[in-house]
Amino acid sequence: MSDLIAEIDRIAIDSRFSGAVRVDRHGDLLAEAAYGWADRAHLVANSVDTRFGIASGAKGFTALTVMRAVETGALELATTARSLLGPDLPLIDAAVTVEHLLAHRSGIGDYLDEEVAGDIRDHLMPVPVHELASTESYLRVLDGHHHKFAPGTAFAYCNGGYVLLALLLERATGTAFHDLVQRSVCDPAALRCTAYLRSDELPGDAAIGYLEVDGLRSNVLHLPVLGSGDGGIFSTVGDVSSLWTALFEGGLVSAATVAAVVQPRSTALDSASRYGLGFWLHATTDAVMLEGYDAGVSFRSVHSPSSGLTHTVMSNTSEGAWPITRRLDEVLALDM
Repeated sequence: MSDLIAEIDRIAIDSRFSGAVRVDRHGDLLAEAAYGWADRAHLVANSVDTRFGIASGAKGFTALTVMRAVETGALELATTARSLLGPDLPLIDAAVTVEHLLAHRSGIGDYLDEEVAGDIRDHLMPVPVHELASTESYLRVLDGHHHKFAPGTAFAYCNGGYVLLALLLERATGTAFHDLVQRSVCDPAALRCTAYLRSDELPGDAAIGYLEVDGLRSNVLHLPVLGSGDGGIFSTVGDVSSLWTALFEGGLVSAATVAAVVQPRSTALDSASRYGLGFWLHATTDAVMLEGYDAGVSFRSVHSPSSGLTHTVMSNTSEGAWPITRRLDEVLALDM
């Protein structure tokens, strides 16, 4: 696969890519490389073992944690949010269920609405970011948003819905959301480098997210200090590959649950992809995707169960991942 490595190198140089890339088939490594700086001020280079924020890629982890709770009986897909919220978040319709939230079909208003145009580098958090350090602390930003449509009648990507799922998990189980993700996904999949990290105390093997291709300004003031159900987990290209293997080889949830997760529930507005429960799905093939985009973060991983091919691109800039992941779709004939 020397041609593949050369093509990745070419695009990385042309786009001034900062991040890491991995391609494998059925667990056999085909290409792996890292570029740019994890910490520009101290000239710490990215490596294939660097931990990167994956933004909304974390929604897949949340969905699998929810589905594990469904398998153990702590939740049901038909469980209503209201049954666990009590008087909190009174604008959420009593008919909203766990399944609606997983599929982005709840219709609830979003605290971070991606349908509203804006620069990803803007300060979008509605409260000081240091105040968002636990799932319960998000209650104040989830409140006050009116429904867009009746539950189950349409698709609208909703970050707040996934924070709400984290909240429901905590209340149903009595266990902190981050611990649930660790026990339900990271430990059984042997993801040794994957965890929710505080942005103000990143360890030495984690990449700082940068707002520009040049410059030292980081994303520490742009994102919650500790992520929740909609984003904020850090991982490596190797760990994400292991996640796909564990998922489709039965190491996380049953085969019936996997089938439910990848069953298309909606077609996105651009009709280029579909959505299941926590995962994007190719419009016509069996390929399954996780994606993340935020200030100082871009991430995309694609896995084809039929071919065994996986490619993962992580970047510590907002736009860095896209040129390489799009080209890998073409080269690997995944053509997203």
